[in-house]
Amino acid sequence: MRLTRRKFLQATSASVVFAPYLSRAADRPLITHGVQSGDVSPDGAVIWSRCDRPSVMQVEWSTVESFKEIGGGARIAAGAGSDFTAKALIPNLPADQQIFYRLRFLNEAEPNIASEFVTGLLRTPPARRRNIRFVWSGDTAGQGWGIDLERGGMRGYEIMRRNRPDFFIHSGDTVYADNAILSEQKMPGGGTWKNVVLEEKLKAAETLAEFRAAFKYNLMDRNVLAFNAEVSGYYQWDDHEVTDNWWPGQPLDLPDHRAKKYTETNMRALSERANRAFHEFLPIRSIAGDSARIYRKISYGPSLDLFFLDMRSYRAANNDNRQPVYGPDAQCLGPQQIEWLKRELKASKATWKIIAADQPIALYVADDWRKQSGSEAIAQNDHGAPLGRELEIADILAFMKREKIFNAVWLTADVHYTAAHFYNPDKAAFQDFEPFWEFVSGPIHAGTFGPNPLDGTFGPELKFIKAPAKEQGVNLPPSAGLQFFGLVEIDGRNEAMTVTLKDVNDAALWSVVLEPRRPG
Repeated sequence: MRLTRRKFLQATSASVVFAPYLSRAADRPLITHGVQSGDVSPDGAVIWSRCDRPSVMQVEWSTVESFKEIGGGARIAAGAGSDFTAKALIPNLPADQQIFYRLRFLNEAEPNIASEFVTGLLRTPPARRRNIRFVWSGDTAGQGWGIDLERGGMRGYEIMRRNRPDFFIHSGDTVYADNAILSEQKMPGGGTWKNVVLEEKLKAAETLAEFRAAFKYNLMDRNVLAFNAEVSGYYQWDDHEVTDNWWPGQPLDLPDHRAKKYTETNMRALSERANRAFHEFLPIRSIAGDSARIYRKISYGPSLDLFFLDMRSYRAANNDNRQPVYGPDAQCLGPQQIEWLKRELKASKATWKIIAADQPIALYVADDWRKQSGSEAIAQNDHGAPLGRELEIADILAFMKREKIFNAVWLTADVHYTAAHFYNPDKAAFQDFEPFWEFVSGPIHAGTFGPNPLDGTFGPELKFIKAPAKEQGVNLPPSAGLQFFGLVEIDGRNEAMTVTLKDVNDAALWSVVLEPRRPG
């Protein structure tokens, strides 16, 4: 039995959005930021929520909307050490089922006093082939474009929800911790964008409380709350969870850092606080022995495996990125993550392998955007043999060809426009790889930029692009309509994959059908 949209929205709006206005005893816990599910795989799912005081989160799940039959549940403490957030890994969920879950918080001192129940739902991966439908995007609440209630808030999340996906991949910049959100912002061409404000978001984040506030801010939006309660998420990070273009060990003394008035001088301290807030406020699994790790693999049935990269935590300094031989100065993923990716790709039995990268392969992103110099991502815009970070990509692509690993598709965001790239070895400076596709989407709610130059090292062919026209300028607000997400559909009968690039009005801008390549 499927939860109807009307019933679901009534349940979530009553218990989440308007909860502060319900009468309650002073010692009754209050759920503050809705519910989320994430990292759903055959062995279970992560359920997340937050309350306003020391409590115990109680979760129950069922395959029926009435909760007449309870399949199981969990209890986990929510204390001050995690800012009263709680995440529970719910194991042993049945395959290919819509799972209804509900949770509440029990007062730690008096467990008989509890919050209202809040309800959510998720869908578990199939054990056999079936149709799969998911969305991806990136870049939420960037460049000062926050929640403008008169313009409908973060509308992109509601449009994605209406597509009824099984899950969502957020390709990075889940928050803009380094971007202040002020009460008003002038719009290009005139007019004023009016933000909902949060005190801790009036400056760039430095303290743990301020990094946590970046996530809390996004969870103040009605569209995000409804989306999270209905669509499971898989999350990775990029730079703005910490600060623009960051790398470990970077000195916090660049002009951009000075403009944002950082008082913290240690980038490692800043990134550790950001990583902690990221794990506290998102339904991401904790990796045994490495609680800060973000890269991971998730299986989603026989047709699909998902590989989430971390292109920030292990990189070398942003330099000219032209090292002819691979070494520590040329790292982006780093040797350990590369070996993990190779091992997991080789072991994968799924037909399709989605490699979720937080930066594109061939788009040149300048480290210094004013001078258009240096390399912030993979490419250098020189069209020649692989250099610097491109050596990691060349190594991975050659490995996949050698091991006959087929049907790998790269999804990414980062550049704040949407595009489709087909990588053709016949047109590449480096040719030791099988042809593949990379699809770019985003922002889902941030300023729109682009386009970026394409580097020819791996032979990318631009099949589609939607970006601001030159006369429109840059940093266009979400109200300009250039907000994007991608929709991926896998046919359960023949496993053909259809990728559609869409905008915030749910218009299908471009689409392609990819037939799976079979071994032999």
